[in-house]
Amino acid sequence: PCPHHGDETSAPESASVISMVRGVMGFHAVLQNQWTRAQVESLVGAGRVDDLSRRLCSRMSFGTAGLRAPMGAGFNRINDLTVIQSTQGLYSYLCRYFADFSSRGVVVGFDTRGQEESGCSSHRLAKLTAAVLLSRDVPVHLFSSFVPTPYVPYAVKKLRAAAGVMITASHNPKEDNGYKVYWCNGAQIASPHDKEILRCIEEQLEPWSASCWDVGLVDRCSLRTDPLTQINSCYMDELASLCFHRDLNSSSPLKFVHSSFHGVGHAFVQQAFRVFGFPPPIAVPEQKDPDPNFSSVRCPNPEEGESVLELSLLLAERENARVVLATDPDADRLAVAEKSDGCGWKVFTGNEMAALLGWWMFFTWKENHPEPADAQSIYMLATTVSSKILQAFARIEGFHFEETLPGFKWIGNRIHELSKTGSRVIFSFEESIGFLCGDTVLDKDGVSSAAVVAEMAAYLHNKNLSLIQQLHNIYQTYGYHVSKTSYVVCNDPPTIQRIFSRIRNFDGSGSYPKTCGGVQIVHVRDVTTGYDSSQPDLRSVLPVSRSSHMITFTLKNGVVATLRTSGTEPKIKYYTEFCAAPGQRSAPRNDRTELSPRLSSTDETDFQPPSHSC
Repeated sequence: PCPHHGDETSAPESASVISMVRGVMGFHAVLQNQWTRAQVESLVGAGRVDDLSRRLCSRMSFGTAGLRAPMGAGFNRINDLTVIQSTQGLYSYLCRYFADFSSRGVVVGFDTRGQEESGCSSHRLAKLTAAVLLSRDVPVHLFSSFVPTPYVPYAVKKLRAAAGVMITASHNPKEDNGYKVYWCNGAQIASPHDKEILRCIEEQLEPWSASCWDVGLVDRCSLRTDPLTQINSCYMDELASLCFHRDLNSSSPLKFVHSSFHGVGHAFVQQAFRVFGFPPPIAVPEQKDPDPNFSSVRCPNPEEGESVLELSLLLAERENARVVLATDPDADRLAVAEKSDGCGWKVFTGNEMAALLGWWMFFTWKENHPEPADAQSIYMLATTVSSKILQAFARIEGFHFEETLPGFKWIGNRIHELSKTGSRVIFSFEESIGFLCGDTVLDKDGVSSAAVVAEMAAYLHNKNLSLIQQLHNIYQTYGYHVSKTSYVVCNDPPTIQRIFSRIRNFDGSGSYPKTCGGVQIVHVRDVTTGYDSSQPDLRSVLPVSRSSHMITFTLKNGVVATLRTSGTEPKIKYYTEFCAAPGQRSAPRNDRTELSPRLSSTDETDFQPPSHSC
């Protein structure tokens, strides 16, 4: 066990930790990567005990999107050793679960991330993942080049693989990387698989053999195949099923700009546009090629809005393009902006774009299924912290709507379950600009969403409507849904714990707040503890999720506010929404929606969004 160390560390304690580190360094596995070895040696030489303890005294655990952490030396970071250990655990669990594992194999993909100082790159880590499996005679479908994240779950289903691994940290800062695992159904792993894989990892931490470190094994082993050409062709063929107005697209005067945010998306979005009959979108030249440093943006997350879309908007102005599309670095999310006549640019929130895409997917579905009774066989899904606009659609149009816990792993697994009953999910989303049109892939997909948004915009343009105008039409029909979402960064887990403990014990043990901003709270749902005051048995309908915090308050004025921790970043996120009745012609007053919760875990701690950083 590792002792706790504060700013001042006694000589015996320091010597003890440094001795421990030297022992770890002596373990041959850690010495296999010269860059991470040099990082540890440098920290030891500088006596950086606290940093060493953080790196070497804890391990990563599966969160909302698998493993995600900074690259570098240490057991709580992404590096050669932790990826090898994770893959050994994954192999052991899959062997126990699938009798035919040795014939089904595993799909492995990667994005374009890399870090020179630690010698880590997504491509290298993908090869190491493959090497571990190949060393145990397991077939590996390793993509020969970087791919969008949705290609991995798509390939898992198409190739009937036992599982898939995507090496990516999506839109996280450049220092991070990740290890995202998909189950045989094509959805991200969920409980109990995640916990069982972690247990298997911890049972065998020492690399099995020298072959596990051999990145060249993928070039020599006959069990390694490259699925890129087949999967890309099949994906684009199936993408055509989401295209309904190809002739209109090919003749549309509308121009589009696309940014791939220095990631994988450029070539794939260009190809998707061709499938839909569009000319390729105008690429932002500074951002179309992979760059692991994301050198032209302060933050590689298009969800941050206009401040990170500056180059895209400037190019659109020069080219007279009305719509800007931006995929995040692994191309599973999509941001959209539209030129607003006389008012600059409108950057749509995830909730607003979901209202448009949800409307469009039902509109195009209804064109081919005119009988009202047919709607009983289709679903739309959204995470519980996302807008309730799809619920409003469902009430009026007669189809089904369901909510899930935050994270697309819940949506993907629910789509799979519904498909077994003959039901079809035609649209799903999470408010953090994650959309899925159709059910071909069981994860959010920025590539297909970009093409669908382009077709929707072209169709509306032909009707002399903009995306903005159609959004207002939707609200007038189904009721205004006005939301506000933001976050605060908190890098100190004990502080986060105190904040949520304070909320759960606001007026004594087990007592939640009674008011928010002077408005009465009528219901509280806490999925971390399983409590829901709106239910007769006081038990949450949504599954209990003890691995993170999430509390939802329903206010008397109709506002729903949720506070939760992020599963991928050191953030406390909050979500508020006011849902007006259909036919109400104006949005509610700002003082009902511009909620900035003041959350005090102690007298000294006061978080007031939206003062955040990335």
